[in-house]
Amino acid sequence: MNFTADVIISLKKGVADPEGDATKKALNLLGFRNVKRVSSMKVFRIELEAKSRKDAENMLVEMCERLLANPVIQDFDIRWAD
Repeated sequence: MNFTADVIISLKKGVADPEGDATKKALNLLGFRNVKRVSSMKVFRIELEAKSRKDAENMLVEMCERLLANPVIQDFDIRWAD
């Protein structure tokens, strides 16, 4: 079976986000003063083949732990697209 998921990588609470801060500042300077916070994150759309959704989820978690996310400063969330 084929499965498609979005893997969202975000910074853990308390970790500095210079890209998000710079974007917020630029938006405020452009007149969007109602923007109070911007957080940067990455999204990977991954299509894979697995016997079950649970097997696919286990593979995605392993991918995140081994490559996609830095567990010291990042969290990840898996959202099914199909």
